[in-house]
Formats: sequence, C-alpha cells, structure tokens
Amino acid sequence: MTHVSIIGTGNMGQAIAGLVTKGGHQAQTIGHDDDSAVDGELVVLAVPYPALSAIADARRDELAGKVVVDITNPLDFQTFDSLVVPPDASAAAELAAALPQSRVLKAFNTNFAATLASGQVGDQTTTVLVAGDDADAKALLLRVVTDAGLRGVDAGSLRRARELEALGFVQLTLAAGEKIAWTGGFTLAP
Repeated sequence: MTHVSIIGTGNMGQAIAGLVTKGGHQAQTIGHDDDSAVDGELVVLAVPYPALSAIADARRDELAGKVVVDITNPLDFQTFDSLVVPPDASAAAELAAALPQSRVLKAFNTNFAATLASGQVGDQTTTVLVAGDDADAKALLLRVVTDAGLRGVDAGSLRRARELEALGFVQLTLAAGEKIAWTGGFTLAP
C-alpha cells in the first residue's frame, strides 16, 4: 500500500484522493495553507499554479526524498489566453528546480476532476499521462493510477511537461468556452 498525501482539498484534490483510496492505497488530504505534516511517500500538489512556489519554499525539507506530483496548468487566469511560463519551460521544471531533493513528476493536469472520479471520458477509460525523469517514481504513481482502474501512460521525461501543460491549457479553454463538457476531455484509446 502506498501512502499518498494530497495538498489541496478542492475538486481535483478530492478526485485524486478518491482514486487513491479506490485503488486500495492510503490518502491524506491537507489544505494548501495547512501546516500539517506530510506523511506520504507520494505527494500530489493539487493546487493552482501560483501556490507552487510558496509550498516549495515552506515544505522543501519535508518533501526531500519524496515523489512530488505537479498537477498545475500555468495559465494566465486574468486573460485565460496563454501559459505564463517561458516557451522552453514548464511549471514542473520550475518545481523541480525549487525542490532539488525531491523526485518531481507531472501528471493529472490533462484530466478534469469529474473524469478522474468516474474513471471515464465518454465511453473510454480515463488516461493519466505521467512525465518525469525518475523511472521508479513514475512506476509508483502509475501503479496508484492503474490500481484505481484508470489507464496510466508514461509520457516521457520531465521535459514533456511543457507539452502536457499546453494540452491541459487547450482542454481547459475548450471547457471554459463550452466547446466540451467538464466531464469530457482527452484520453488515449488502447
């Protein structure tokens, strides 16, 4: 059994906690302003992009040696029309630089809470794309995802986080523009 700490109690945090427990693992949820100790070996930051740097600063030592999952899409929430990281960067790369003793992954940013909770996108199984540089860390997260009945796909190195963030951005703008439902989105057919 894997112990997973989820920092963030919004819709995504609740959906991720649900899939963790559905797969037989232990979930701890912590508000992003809460100073409770993180007890999981796998830590999911289910917070908006602007909160990442404060969490990294406050919890750097506590997150050392842990697998830390960034689910954010670093978009401009004022205009909703662009990513706010440089073209050759990603929120996950920024987080990895801020947490050099942690094993940072990018995942869940191309999923909506409803599709994580239901396990379905239309009539397809929800796919969770995972990017990162540590094979063991990716295997741990992929096991948690697949134990919950979802499809987990290794999307490559952490450098792929930029493309995952772009894909998440497109999906969010489509949903916000009512082109797709918040219960829809992208998935990969087997």
